[in-house]
Amino acid sequence: MLDIESFRRDADGSAEPYHLLRPTGELDAYTVAQFREALAEHATSGRLVVDLCGVPFIDSAGLGALIGGIRRIRENEGRVVVYCNGTTLLRLLHTTGFDRIVPVEETLEAAVGALDRDPDA
Repeated sequence: MLDIESFRRDADGSAEPYHLLRPTGELDAYTVAQFREALAEHATSGRLVVDLCGVPFIDSAGLGALIGGIRRIRENEGRVVVYCNGTTLLRLLHTTGFDRIVPVEETLEAAVGALDRDPDA
């Protein structure tokens, strides 16, 4: 079972509003369609933080959906940052090289700050 919450945030020290997508539960082949749909809904959001703190497990289907969603958002000139503070999931994101294609931050404040940084700096 995967629950997904989505919020528009106007504060939190960010220079501009952003959206926060917060899935809770395992992100795998059984739940990936729901996650993919939620990411697609944010394809034109502009600025998105994906909060994976409530995701204890992600398989290749879930990782693929995340990468695909990020690609669509970037095609629309959007920015995406992943927020994750779980040791196991952080290790997976670093080991797979995911953190080289999108910023991965361990606090929400750092994730919001990464949205505001110039990606070419």
